[in-house]
Amino acid sequence: MAPKTIILLLSLLTRSLLIEAKPEDSKAFPAYYYPYEGEETLPLLDIESFLPAALDATVIDVDDYGAEGGAADDTTAFEQAWEAACSSARPVTLMVRKNASYHLKPVTFSGPCESDVSVMIEGTIQASSDRADWKGKNRRLWILFSNIENLRVGGGGIVDGNGRTWWQKSCKIDKSQPCKDAPTTLTFRSCNGLTVENLSLKDSPQVHIKFDNCNNVTATTLNIAAPEKSPNTDGIHVTETQNMQINDCVIGTGDDCISIVNGSHGVKANNISCGPGHGISIGSLGEKNSKAQVSDVTVDTAHLNGTTNGVRIKTWQGGKGYAKNILFQNIDMVDVQNPIIIDQNYCDKKTKCTPQKSNVQISNVHYKNIKGSSTSKIAINFNCSKSSPCRGIILDNINLILSDEDTDGAQSFCRNVEWIKKGVVVPPPCKQTIKSDTDEYGELMYVI
Repeated sequence: MAPKTIILLLSLLTRSLLIEAKPEDSKAFPAYYYPYEGEETLPLLDIESFLPAALDATVIDVDDYGAEGGAADDTTAFEQAWEAACSSARPVTLMVRKNASYHLKPVTFSGPCESDVSVMIEGTIQASSDRADWKGKNRRLWILFSNIENLRVGGGGIVDGNGRTWWQKSCKIDKSQPCKDAPTTLTFRSCNGLTVENLSLKDSPQVHIKFDNCNNVTATTLNIAAPEKSPNTDGIHVTETQNMQINDCVIGTGDDCISIVNGSHGVKANNISCGPGHGISIGSLGEKNSKAQVSDVTVDTAHLNGTTNGVRIKTWQGGKGYAKNILFQNIDMVDVQNPIIIDQNYCDKKTKCTPQKSNVQISNVHYKNIKGSSTSKIAINFNCSKSSPCRGIILDNINLILSDEDTDGAQSFCRNVEWIKKGVVVPPPCKQTIKSDTDEYGELMYVI
């Protein structure tokens, strides 16, 4: 059946009349919500940003290409609908209808496309529960968007990775199992001018959403959830990506809420809620003696609750390259195990890692306005490399106390780190020093 061509403007404006904006909601979320059953509000399409395309756009509904929903395999229908959308000469919206659930096997949506494409997931997309569907295919991928310019993905729906069958076979759950890759729910590869917004992702076999070799990216109002014990289920994973904004996301998984790794520059995360999980991490970097480069990363305004780490930088021994110009600021932590940590001896293996002579150089890291409670006695932990000490580490207005008020105060641990203290820092930085210099900017200390 031929795709249905309509004018989207009338539909969008009609929906906008349903919005009952609340002043108290405006800080945390954009004002494009409408009520639905069981909740006060649900994110709706950002009308202003979609308006130019809406004036003359095509809507392609996956149902028109044979998608049935329910228990049926709708992979082919989605592939055919994508082919029609990507080949459209006019701006196009690929629609996944509300109140419908679709099952998909591994699927790739490739560009380049003839015009701008928006994918509106208003219903639910669920991964196949049969691991055999990945036989002969890349086990790291479920849904892949590749080589697409100006792609927008949103709609307020749910993307369910159906990961429980994979977790049971994980070597981190069943020690008798070999360690193997498992699918990432959503992967965006070589996509420029990308916007991903207003989606719920849940129960990914491993990483929930990955941005790989992308540029000019906005990821906003994402809700990502998986059980605390689910292995390797990072929320947002950023690799080889530049100029990225991550805003207003709620993430609770079994691994890092956000992980930023090699080749990523100019990444900013703002207004992030994290927990459970392993915190917000840069790294790991330098595994298998590789070269890694990460710079100009900002995490501003975050709340972490019950995570195993707070803000962390982790590198393997033997690596090369750098992680530099990093700012963690305005962060609140509740019952976090390792609130501030740099670990240049990271080792995520069954066997002990062999000591190496080189490491990724960590420099110019600023921790500012960080407060909260630590469940471990060491609230500030700088475990840096002797061959590549951490340099230019700034502690600026830090207040971290122990969650258990009956114990002595929190402490800091330092090895091979050069740091500067500004304002009040609790717990006090390490006492071991070989030199110090006090001036208007604070106290400079190099610890070995």
